[in-house]
Amino acid sequence: MRVLIVEDEPYLAEAVRDGLRLEAIAADIAGDGDSALELLGVNSYDLAVLDRDIPGPSGDEVARHIVASGSGIPILMLTAADRIDDKASGFELGADDYLTKPFELRELVLRLRALDRRRGRTRPPVSEIAGLRLDPFRREVYRDGRYVALTRKQFAVLEVLVAAEGGVVSAEELLERAWDENADPFTNAVRITVSALRKRLGEPWIIATVPGVGYRIDPAPGDDPARALDAEPGPGPGAGPGRSPEPERPERG
Repeated sequence: MRVLIVEDEPYLAEAVRDGLRLEAIAADIAGDGDSALELLGVNSYDLAVLDRDIPGPSGDEVARHIVASGSGIPILMLTAADRIDDKASGFELGADDYLTKPFELRELVLRLRALDRRRGRTRPPVSEIAGLRLDPFRREVYRDGRYVALTRKQFAVLEVLVAAEGGVVSAEELLERAWDENADPFTNAVRITVSALRKRLGEPWIIATVPGVGYRIDPAPGDDPARALDAEPGPGPGAGPGRSPEPERPERG
């Protein structure tokens, strides 16, 4: 999941971003309305966390832009005001949820997960496919009843693949959905992360490479390495010539 945080208080915005990263949620920060509109124009986001009181185009104007764009991005509004009239006006603009400052990060994460699930409509809270069980609220993964410990980035990649329900996800989309705006578009990180994720999940290989296209969860995994292992999915992320592998940084804490 990738989230846009629109907040003009740098310490709060950075604290939220860092807290979301601990929950395997990639996040970008916009400190004003102009930056928010620019990021929305070049990136795809699953959710927007929007402070109403920001410089430049207001949070309300950014909300109107999101709604008018037809992107369907759910909006969680932040405000220091707790009056019902303020909340009502926010919902009328198109907000999907509301959170009053100060707030607990855990509550924000739970609300974002709920909004993301609601966006998927029929998607259940816990996703299951081909013996995999992924719980985004607890950040837990099981394969055939066996708990699998994943890094945050591995979890984020697996969450995108599982949500595709067996459909192919390109390396470009994985980079867009599981990394933030600082990711190098020519990095090997996608390929390296998928390879490490396969090993964590174990055999038979459940993540298949579709040559020239991307990756998918194999609904009927087999133990034939030729079906799954590391043929490059094609040009773009993970396919830059002469690039050395870039393993994930070790997690802290």
